[in-house]
Amino acid sequence: MRVLTFLKFMRQILKSKPADLEWIQAQGLLAVKLAQIFALRSDILPVEKCRQLQQLYQHAASIPPEDVFANIDQRAPDGFMEAFEEIDEIPLAAASVGQVHRGRLKNGEDVVVKIIKAQNGKNFRRDVNRMRRWLRIFLLFMPKLRKVGNPVALLNHVADYTTRELDLRNEIKGAKELDEIKTMISRDFSMELLKFPKYYPELSNKDILVSEFIRGDSLEDGIEAGSLSWSTLLDLFRIHGAYLFGIGTFHGDLHPGNCIIDQEGRFVFIDNGAICHAPTRVNKSLFIFFQHLSDHEFEDAFKALLGLSEKNLDDKDLTPYMVEMNEIYHDFEMKTVGEQSLTKIMMKTVRCAVEKAGAEFGEEAFPIIRALMYLDGLVIRTHPNVRLISSMGPYLDEFQRSLPIDKGVNIA
Repeated sequence: MRVLTFLKFMRQILKSKPADLEWIQAQGLLAVKLAQIFALRSDILPVEKCRQLQQLYQHAASIPPEDVFANIDQRAPDGFMEAFEEIDEIPLAAASVGQVHRGRLKNGEDVVVKIIKAQNGKNFRRDVNRMRRWLRIFLLFMPKLRKVGNPVALLNHVADYTTRELDLRNEIKGAKELDEIKTMISRDFSMELLKFPKYYPELSNKDILVSEFIRGDSLEDGIEAGSLSWSTLLDLFRIHGAYLFGIGTFHGDLHPGNCIIDQEGRFVFIDNGAICHAPTRVNKSLFIFFQHLSDHEFEDAFKALLGLSEKNLDDKDLTPYMVEMNEIYHDFEMKTVGEQSLTKIMMKTVRCAVEKAGAEFGEEAFPIIRALMYLDGLVIRTHPNVRLISSMGPYLDEFQRSLPIDKGVNIA
């Protein structure tokens, strides 16, 4: 992405009027992925603007119908069409990376066929390389931004998980990895409300994926219909939080379009190609930070957060840091998500840790923080009057009892 294009993109994001979604999509996959992240940022954008940008989760531009079967003919495994009774020309859904079409196999099983958009990979890598070059120049003049906002870390994270999504074989691999974790912990931590689609590896390759058709509604559908209950979101936090905090291996792009609630009430994770792995230092420190927050043990929480820092802080005077953190979190436990979003306060927290404590946060922390931003965005859109951290408390205690979380954080 060129500098001028990025400036035009930011104008679309920040202007008070609705963004031109067609223009954003025309700029390519990188622009769409960045817009999807901004769609979560109700701390800096109006809620209505976020809702508009969230259309890019499921309603991205489609491959023209006349090109669908040409794509299949050129890129599918040998004998692909011989396995099918039919494939719908009109897509069931279109996302940034590809689109899915409903189909039926000759054995009667209903499936979806996901097709990668042909030019996505090449153009995406070109845009990332361009943006990375001018960002590095920009950071020479604003080095502090690397420590606080770290736009290079964000870009690298987006590039990493999107590149993996562009190889559809990674969806099968990622779902298998998460399902094996589910089985591993199930004796002590029930995950009966989670399932993964059945995949058909013999009919799939890098560009085309065949998987089970899931009957149900996505979380995005539930948000639009106003039907997502608070208990449902807490169940989702319990499942996703177990991966985030207890294991450190998790679905790295679990936005509202990538989770379906099936007819049995189970959560079905789809688009499992972007699996992230947080080092123990990262997921453990964040877990204990939130656990202390939920117990109103603020001093311990502030110290635990510094376990995320790549820089040793043993000899650092933390007094200025602790003073400002107490100001940031004053009356925090009394505020609802609508009054004080988790994303907004985390941004203030990171800035304080960098500027007052001398912490340095590397790229490893961003995927798990981004996953928490997704959860925060879900709550803001559906139940803005809840106190999120207090609600998380019982689940954090369950993670401590039932999951392999290493006890304690090494902080001066």
